[in-house]
Amino acid sequence: MPASPVPTGSASIESDSLERAPARRLDRKDARTLMLAALGGALEFYDFVIFVFLTETLRHLFFPPGMPGWLSTLQIYGIFAAGYLVRPIGGIVMAHFGDRTGRKRMFTLSVLLMALPTLCIGLLPVYAQIGVAAPLLLLALRIVQGIAIGGEVPGAWTFVAEHVPRGRVGFACASLSAGLTAGILIGSLISTAINTWFTPEQVLGGVWRAPFVLGGVFGFLAVYLRRWLSETPVFAAMRESRQLVRELPLKQVLRDHLGGVVLSMLVTWLLTAAIVVIILMTPTIVQQQFGIAPARAFFGNSLAAFCLTLSAIGGGLLVDWLGRGRALLIGSLGVLVSSFALYYDLNHGAEHFLALYALAGVFVGVVGVIPAVMVAAFPAPVRFSGLSFSYNVAYAVFGAATPPLIGGYLAPHLGGMAPAYYVMGVAVVGMAVAVYLLNTKRRFHED
Repeated sequence: MPASPVPTGSASIESDSLERAPARRLDRKDARTLMLAALGGALEFYDFVIFVFLTETLRHLFFPPGMPGWLSTLQIYGIFAAGYLVRPIGGIVMAHFGDRTGRKRMFTLSVLLMALPTLCIGLLPVYAQIGVAAPLLLLALRIVQGIAIGGEVPGAWTFVAEHVPRGRVGFACASLSAGLTAGILIGSLISTAINTWFTPEQVLGGVWRAPFVLGGVFGFLAVYLRRWLSETPVFAAMRESRQLVRELPLKQVLRDHLGGVVLSMLVTWLLTAAIVVIILMTPTIVQQQFGIAPARAFFGNSLAAFCLTLSAIGGGLLVDWLGRGRALLIGSLGVLVSSFALYYDLNHGAEHFLALYALAGVFVGVVGVIPAVMVAAFPAPVRFSGLSFSYNVAYAVFGAATPPLIGGYLAPHLGGMAPAYYVMGVAVVGMAVAVYLLNTKRRFHED
């Protein structure tokens, strides 16, 4: 959402005066930056989401054997949710330094903070070995993961958006989003392979550790890759002209850009509903409620994640071609229709499960539109902080609340269609935001 000119201590700049470089095409340097950023994001996001694909296994290993299934499920989802609840902490701290000292440093630090706990999870002793200390250590490591991802995602969107020319921000943000969703795809493929090649006993016996150890190695590779990236031209120009924000960036965001915060939180709600429910929770839901075999559930998830990775790019291209409002409207409507179709089919025999799950993945590609909306909601001096605060607080609230809300409240009242109805309701919110964008006459902070 637009805002007034940004005060920066004794100086005052127009919202986008530092960003109005002449329009140009993407060049080889831009392509290299986008490729390295997306690849690093994929490796880091894999580390964060592999946890959810192995929740059933972790539930058996990190809690007492005699614990009721519903209670251990609730507790493992609680540990999963903890990673979302602490995201604002990492996001706010990293964004503060990202706006004050540079985007690149925080962009590299977030990967390192993700790689270490992921590797440690793969080496953790389980409940049978150390008792109650096992789930407590798992919780602590999940919290560090949440802090890392809180700085990674908004920092990555800011980083790529400030590297590319005007008119290509949608594609740049979408390419990064595609990289992040590719991390989900990698996690889904590895989960599919584990459930296909190994028996449940073998997985519980130690195979479950391999994805986490592999994720730690991926993370250190991402740290190495990001050494080759340079600071964004937008931040370098602000630093050169001494027009960096001088007061607390978050204070300025909340004082001068509250409209941008609200808008960004609403579109983040749509993003969380699409990703958390359709991509992350559905493989477990279809196994528990609809009797889908694990191998088929994760194969369907791999198809959906693959389609999502490709369609996220399409969402970014729609932003550059049609504008943010129209692209968001198309994506939100697609999420509404496809989520209903998927769960309606599941409740009536799941005859078309794989095809409809893939279709849902296509329309979850709305995640390729959303970052372009958020990047444009804040001016450059406080962009990292504004985007990070809005995104992480909204993701912490909605991401953490979604599993217990669907499983504990909506499902008993709405039955097997509960996940779809939840996503459909949030998609309507996304459509309302899109209509607002189409009708507002105030412009955004364009790059």
